[in-house]
Amino acid sequence: MSKSVLDFEKPIFELEEKLDELRRYADNSDIADEVAKIEKRVHQLQQNIFSNLTRWQRVQLARHPDRPYTTDYINLMSEDFIELHGDRLFGDDKAIVGGFARLGSQSVMIIGHQKGRDTKSNLYRNFGMPNPEGYRKALRLMRLAEKFNVPVVTMLDTPGAYPGLEAEERGQAEAIARNLLEMSSLRVPIVVVIIGEGASGGALGIGIGDRILMLENAWYSVISPESCSSILWRSWNYKEQAAEALQLTAPDLKKQGVIDLIIPEPPGGAHRDYERIAQILKEVLLEELKKLMKIKPEKLVEKRRAKFAGMGEWAG
Repeated sequence: MSKSVLDFEKPIFELEEKLDELRRYADNSDIADEVAKIEKRVHQLQQNIFSNLTRWQRVQLARHPDRPYTTDYINLMSEDFIELHGDRLFGDDKAIVGGFARLGSQSVMIIGHQKGRDTKSNLYRNFGMPNPEGYRKALRLMRLAEKFNVPVVTMLDTPGAYPGLEAEERGQAEAIARNLLEMSSLRVPIVVVIIGEGASGGALGIGIGDRILMLENAWYSVISPESCSSILWRSWNYKEQAAEALQLTAPDLKKQGVIDLIIPEPPGGAHRDYERIAQILKEVLLEELKKLMKIKPEKLVEKRRAKFAGMGEWAG
């Protein structure tokens, strides 16, 4: 169960705490009836709250400190994961993890952003904000996957690429742009999954794929609501209005044709049931990869390029 509680989750957790207390005495028939009633109320309350979330509330869920990260999914849904390190140019960026693994009987290269759980691990992972060497490491692993004819799965969850001076000096913009170019012509299937935050070029740097999947409570946008608010209103106080205007949730992006599939999360969000969301994602990935592996490389690249070239078309 979650350790952190968002404001709109509090009514559910208060009922669940009461439920836990009553369950200790569930052998009493009167109390057992009361437990059943509260369980029903919890379920109804959960449905009411989570079926009417605002865009800003979904942003909050995507940032939930207990939400599963890339390594959680790797550990829960794959076997024989072998992490590979370094870009062979500068260093090893801990904000991006990647390596070979098996999903069922299918070998894959999994690459994703990785955040930390506390201050120490967040500093180690740079809060999930990659430097240029992170994107170059990702590209090295993708080329390795292409060499061995293994499909690529990328997981997006970052507040953005690291904006520090040293990152710019080492070619942050070039590293991201290079990945966009190379991923557009990679001759193996690429499935992209937005598992949490998908902010700006930091996410797009490993976000070009044949299929773009998105968890129900993730967000994906060219800019975060806070940054958008600070630019337009010179204050973070309008972040909720910015989130509405940006239309950054999964239903918004499905409607716009930016993503291909919305992956449903367990009741209450992915942070409430790691095992279940990992199983759901594994099943979806295996189904998507099964279809993509049947397509010839030339056709795969052609369709991928057409997919992204067609985004944002406008007819006056």
